[in-house]
Amino acid sequence: MADYVRVFRHSNALLVSHIQNVLIAAGIPAELRNMTLGGGAGELPLGECEPEVWVAAHNAARADALVRESLQGASDPAPDWVCPHCGESLGGAFETCWKCGTDRSHGA
Repeated sequence: MADYVRVFRHSNALLVSHIQNVLIAAGIPAELRNMTLGGGAGELPLGECEPEVWVAAHNAARADALVRESLQGASDPAPDWVCPHCGESLGGAFETCWKCGTDRSHGA
């Protein structure tokens, strides 16, 4: 069995589940741990009770980057662009021209 490492932990189980879903959607198998230990807080050390996301060690660097991006947003937003087909000005978040339907990649 591969070595696993913890890439995220938080007291909010919904946030932990969201991070697991982000990793799985990116093709990184991720497992949840400690999802039911919250009731043990006080009896057990707090750091031992928080829900966690674990991945195989070889996926840790990519998983860390995805976790950061998921929590903080993309570090470099895409620049605005001009459609090469119709000349419409578009925001960086758009990959397709809303006026004529041309993909952004056709201008690159």
